[in-house]
Amino acid sequence: MSNRPRPTAQASTVVESAQKHIAPKINMDIHIDNHYQSKIYTTSSTVSGHVKVTTSHHSVPFDRVQVLLLGTSRTRIDAINIPQATSHTFLKLTMPVPDSYYPVPRRFEADTTNTIPFHFVIPQHLTLNACSHRIPNDALKENHLRLPPSLGDWDKDDFTPNMSRITYSVRARIYHQDAEGKSVRALEASHDIKVIPIVAEDAPLNITTQDKLYVMSKSKSLRKSILSPKVGKVTVSANQPAPAMISSDGHSISPTTAQLDLVFEPTSNESQPPKVVSVTSKVTAVTYYSAGGINQYPNLKDWSRSFGADGRGSYSGSIPIPAVSVGNAAWSQNLTAQGRRDSGYDSELRYESDHSANGRQTPPSGHDSRKRSNNGAPYYYGMKVHVPVQLPAGKKQFIPTFHSCISSRVYVLWMTVTLSALAGTSSTVTVGVPLQVGLGLRGGGQVDATGLPTFEAAMEEAALEVDAYLQPRTMSVPDIEFCSQLPGYTERRNNRVTERA
Repeated sequence: MSNRPRPTAQASTVVESAQKHIAPKINMDIHIDNHYQSKIYTTSSTVSGHVKVTTSHHSVPFDRVQVLLLGTSRTRIDAINIPQATSHTFLKLTMPVPDSYYPVPRRFEADTTNTIPFHFVIPQHLTLNACSHRIPNDALKENHLRLPPSLGDWDKDDFTPNMSRITYSVRARIYHQDAEGKSVRALEASHDIKVIPIVAEDAPLNITTQDKLYVMSKSKSLRKSILSPKVGKVTVSANQPAPAMISSDGHSISPTTAQLDLVFEPTSNESQPPKVVSVTSKVTAVTYYSAGGINQYPNLKDWSRSFGADGRGSYSGSIPIPAVSVGNAAWSQNLTAQGRRDSGYDSELRYESDHSANGRQTPPSGHDSRKRSNNGAPYYYGMKVHVPVQLPAGKKQFIPTFHSCISSRVYVLWMTVTLSALAGTSSTVTVGVPLQVGLGLRGGGQVDATGLPTFEAAMEEAALEVDAYLQPRTMSVPDIEFCSQLPGYTERRNNRVTERA
């Protein structure tokens, strides 16, 4: 048994402190050129800079350095039994590091700084491997292969819950070999960036009654008082407006306009149309997230009932838009189809075709003309109201509409029409239509730092060339005098015969 005295607790603390002080220290920082906190990167933007590795006290051996541009989507479902957390790496670009950038031997010397440059370009589309789950819809598959925008962690509120995040980051990793000769990650650094890819205008959605998120048309019966009989029925309909496009810097959004079609069907000739008092609107951002791959458009059908083995959820947030002044909008009286037949003026088929061509309202389908002729007036009233939509980019961070494998974002434009009857009673009718938010192209023939046209300018130029190629033209065989070839013996012989004659 040894009689060597055991070290005290104070002596052990001193030794550990000395070992930490003498142990080699290594720091790794990522510097991105011309980067600032609110900078937004988009399609074809360059992300370049360098990784700085600093060591102190002692040299540090290493095997290799890896620099990547990663895009990751994360969702969390707070289930009753076990919370489900899902992570999906949809983008992984690796920067090749040539051997000339490494010191020889591969050892970071003490009290030295080593730099490794990198250069990435934000791609336009993802690879096919980015979306590996089964999707029966080709259009949805194409959406899943688009780059999604950054979700969450913006300086302003972007209507995103904590259960859904999409991040882009430049990551640097240092690997070394362990005792078994395996390459092990020893150190990692990360630098997040904000990405909003270019999103062109999509085709309008085909909304049906099965799509619970939207209300494209709504009818309501009007009365002068609670106990009085009905004076008529008002129907408010709307179509999907043009998309609102975000500027490339994310600081402004282009305005758009929605159109409301109002139809009032009186129950008698004495019934007068109500007065349109005001039109108020708001925009609701809906974020869908799932623990597994999404194989349908979550904003269509009924998302809450489409539960499978994987959990899913949604989160919505709204912001009001300034009220609209109706201005000079007034009701216009139009004959119904039955009224036109009774007057002998025209047929129902001619009526519908003429009014469809002129853009005028037609009575709602399914209305019984015989009932109208017996109980209703032979005419109806129509009105069009244009609703300007300006999203408040200064208050909220709007991101483009997108659909990815485990997350989606859509917008709904809600418009409420307040009507006032003659007796002073008021009624409201609300409709909700899809509103697409995208990122516009930066036209004007812009060039990047290398003097070459940007991706957006090149795409616009290519589109113009395609349009010019597809323009109709008349083609025929030219006359011989317009050909570049010399006349043959046949033409010469014919000319001689003509001269002799």
